[in-house]
Amino acid sequence: MNRLAGLVHRGWNRLGAYDLVRRGRDLELMHRALGFATLALVTLAPLLIVVAAADPLGRGGFASWLVDGMGLSGRSAQVLTDVISPPRTVIGTTSVLGGVALVVFGVTFAGSVQNGYERIWDLPAGPWHRVWRQAVWLLALTAYLYQEVQTRALLPGPLRIALTSTTGVLFFWWGQSFLLGGQVRPRDLLPGALATMAGLIGLRGFSYFVFTPLIVTNAISYGAVGIVLVVESWLIGVGFVVHGGALLGRWLLDHHGWPRTGG
Repeated sequence: MNRLAGLVHRGWNRLGAYDLVRRGRDLELMHRALGFATLALVTLAPLLIVVAAADPLGRGGFASWLVDGMGLSGRSAQVLTDVISPPRTVIGTTSVLGGVALVVFGVTFAGSVQNGYERIWDLPAGPWHRVWRQAVWLLALTAYLYQEVQTRALLPGPLRIALTSTTGVLFFWWGQSFLLGGQVRPRDLLPGALATMAGLIGLRGFSYFVFTPLIVTNAISYGAVGIVLVVESWLIGVGFVVHGGALLGRWLLDHHGWPRTGG
């Protein structure tokens, strides 16, 4: 038994798995996932609600964005829609100052993601005047989520899966490079983008089997608060995947990829 444990230990060391665990601990990955979920709910969700309400195609509003992202269907999708969907008057009641405040709060969320990427790549924090990068990234994120929802009813299953997988990899590949200000070679960021998208696909499957029935039972037991708790749990998973995927990408590059020297 001791010999087997020694072989396993040496195998993990050879793979560099302990280094990956150490990096995740140094990054405080779970704390970052919790912070991601909190900021997403408090700063990003209100902005997306306004954007979804302004959708000229009117495909269900922000609730449909959540339903699609979480992979919900049937009664759970209907329960979430009944609780989350705001009235379309949200556009008329949002002032210019309120809209600016929503954008500023959204940029704060983007700044948190940027800080996570900088920590993963051991880079210093970017100067304050790079806030425009966060604003552009936020705009690109909104556009990415919007097209994800629109393709749900327009494309057949296999074609949509191929499109969303491709656009997802491209977004997370470009997003890392853009937020980092080009300080890391794009080719070095590709493994992280692939790992992030693979993680989101896995999270979607987990959500379908776990969160779909949980939303219904929580709605019965706790009402709207129970549904929000499920959504927040899903956002924690998204935050874990976004940061964990980038971290895994760097680990794969350092231990099993090409040298990171040269242009």
